[in-house]
Amino acid sequence: MVNNKLYSIIKIGGFAFSIAICILIMLYIRHETSYDKMYPNMDRVFRLIVSAPDGDKVRQTFAFPAPAAKTLQAEIPSVELAGRILPNTLFGAGSNLFTVNGSAENYLDKGFVYVDQSILEIFPLPVVQGQLSHALDKPNAIVITKSRAQKYFKGNAVGQTIYLNNNKNVLYNITAVIDDVPSNSSLYGYDYFISLAGEPFYPGEQNNWGATNYITYVKLKANADIANAQRSISKNYIQDHYILLNKKNGMKISPEMMQSTVLIQNALDMHLHSKNISEYGMATQYQGDIKMVWIFAGIAFFILLIACINFINLSTANAATRAKEIGIRKTIGSNRRTLIFQFMTEAICYSLISLLIGLLLAFLLLPLFNNLANKALFIPWTVWYFVPSLILSMLFIGILAGLYPAFYLSGFQPINALKSKSVANPKSSLLRNGLVIFQFATSIILIISALIANQQISFMLNKDIGFDKDQVIVLRGVTGIASQAKELKNELKAIPTVRDVSIGDYLPVQLDGAKRNGNLFWAKGKEDLELGEGGQFWNIDESYLTTFGLKLIAGRNFDPHIASDSSGAIVNKRMLADLGVKGNPIGVQITNGMTWTIIGVVDDFIFESMKDEGYYPVCMTLANSPSMISIKTKSTDMAKTLDDINMVWNKFAPDQKINYSFLDEGFASLYQDVQRTKNIFSCFAFVAIFVAALGLFGLATYVTQQRTKEIGVRKVLGASPIRLIRLLSGDFIKLVFVALVIATPVAWWAMNQWLRDFNYRIEINWFYFILAGLSAILVAFGTISYQTWKVVRANPVDSLRDE
Repeated sequence: MVNNKLYSIIKIGGFAFSIAICILIMLYIRHETSYDKMYPNMDRVFRLIVSAPDGDKVRQTFAFPAPAAKTLQAEIPSVELAGRILPNTLFGAGSNLFTVNGSAENYLDKGFVYVDQSILEIFPLPVVQGQLSHALDKPNAIVITKSRAQKYFKGNAVGQTIYLNNNKNVLYNITAVIDDVPSNSSLYGYDYFISLAGEPFYPGEQNNWGATNYITYVKLKANADIANAQRSISKNYIQDHYILLNKKNGMKISPEMMQSTVLIQNALDMHLHSKNISEYGMATQYQGDIKMVWIFAGIAFFILLIACINFINLSTANAATRAKEIGIRKTIGSNRRTLIFQFMTEAICYSLISLLIGLLLAFLLLPLFNNLANKALFIPWTVWYFVPSLILSMLFIGILAGLYPAFYLSGFQPINALKSKSVANPKSSLLRNGLVIFQFATSIILIISALIANQQISFMLNKDIGFDKDQVIVLRGVTGIASQAKELKNELKAIPTVRDVSIGDYLPVQLDGAKRNGNLFWAKGKEDLELGEGGQFWNIDESYLTTFGLKLIAGRNFDPHIASDSSGAIVNKRMLADLGVKGNPIGVQITNGMTWTIIGVVDDFIFESMKDEGYYPVCMTLANSPSMISIKTKSTDMAKTLDDINMVWNKFAPDQKINYSFLDEGFASLYQDVQRTKNIFSCFAFVAIFVAALGLFGLATYVTQQRTKEIGVRKVLGASPIRLIRLLSGDFIKLVFVALVIATPVAWWAMNQWLRDFNYRIEINWFYFILAGLSAILVAFGTISYQTWKVVRANPVDSLRDE
């Protein structure tokens, strides 16, 4: 190492950097594949999924009606436990105004969810205070996490009471405190578990088979036949209850309904294998994707392989410097086996040294990686298998990287080596070129991927979505002063830099706390003839359209002074198309159980993820929904506007800290997974090109050293510096061109597969491939230019002088 400082630094540096990235990726994969494994008997826990034909596709959802869980537990012998989770913000899950009984201070907090007692038994967590058994058996009981208990209570929180959203008529009794939910749990993000044992959310809700708002889990008995259990559950739910009750209620039974089935998904598969299941706003933001796990694993493999290639290339390229050493060793009695053992030992030493540096780099880079991946990963030093597995991996990688150089170097003939004859093998040069091509092809693929992912996220964030999301401030936690909401609205509108204000929590962007309400709609008079069309049903005020910039294309806006507008509706074009309304829609009546008269039509706007369809039917009615206030500003000095808003807020809610967010930031957060993918691809592309450039620098150093006398002769004969640089760099640039030719179809295919997940997507442009190729060529040229320039500038007398 001391005698070959440059090569040692390149070998160790490339290895260490690659090992660090691999460790980070392995931590990510370990976390993604460990979801819910901390709970006992998860091989017997399943989430229910309804699968139904939808045109030429199959639609799957995990939304179930309230009575399904108790019915299945009572009627299916193989079901040991059944439980429900209600995360729907429409019923009070998500964000709420939180007040400790007896305190005047209000806090806006998130993580509220309604669950059955059986859910705490299916997903048990260590109890800090109280008892978990029967904790949620009674109405208005609530279990909170340790972090929330420490934040809001001194001492024992059990027995304390709280109320939500300024409603002092309903007191929730804290019955237990549990450990914080681990980040690799399907319940991660929940901190307040409210009992479902209380009153129904509306009359008859708990026996309503038509309203699907619950996630339902079953735990099968030990040794239960899973396939038979699934068939029994499907028949019980679809034929014995759902279809039967729809017939009883006079509903039309569709062929799709008859072909529907219930599937059961093992809890250990939920996190990574739920991409094709419709969430309807019910899943958490932490859902993963098995495809990304495989992509990351592949990237880790290739980055490590690039480092191994560097080792092989530099070892074989540096053969001439070790030829005499090998010749002398063989002359004094060393056999090939001894030399192979020596070179393999050297490779393993390089690998283990690189491991130590790589671990340090991984530790230093972990906060940055956590930020990129939106994780809270940590290096598991105390896990018994972590260090041994790393050492074994490095031994294997060291052996793998050192295998070819060991056999290649130990095969030199001692006579040729000692006579200073060439020991170069044309095959080794061909191998080095092939490995350089592989390195740069991998790097170019990652560069292209990062460029296309960046263009896709820019396309989605800048696409015309049908409403104005810019400069809209959303105030949350208005429930505590709901009775003064209109006065608050008027004072906010009086601020000079405020353009308009709307009261309502049905936002066109799914911010935390924003509501969604799916209904079936019919054109009036066709309820018994048609199946009904799914759509959203939103309560808005008269300022909603102007605050969010929705385009009114027919009719008029709501007017609170017109009494009949209480039964009026503003719909989008998609609603008219789905209901088959033709001609002038103004005055047409539609129904979702209640009858509404269309008074206005707005242009379609995207309010769901552009990964899916984006546009959906929506019906908006004039009604009060006062947990949020949206403020459209016209300010160039946003800090001053926020100060003015804060002053007005403090006047109405002195005991509650203002909580606001920007609508455009909420919109961008819908695509944070795509943004993270782009950022990670960019970082991986940088690492790959950096490690490849390190190896190329070492090869360029070797090649220029070998051709020093040739360059001296050429300079004496009149070759120009530019011609010499082109001569020395030309061979390497050709290799990069070959790598670009190989990488282009691979990257095109891979990114086409990735873009298929988006309903709105860019067309892949040839420009990305040219840009990636130019980037790789510039990196390659910049890498070798230092060595070539140094040789070209050298005095030819020095290079031609004999030993």
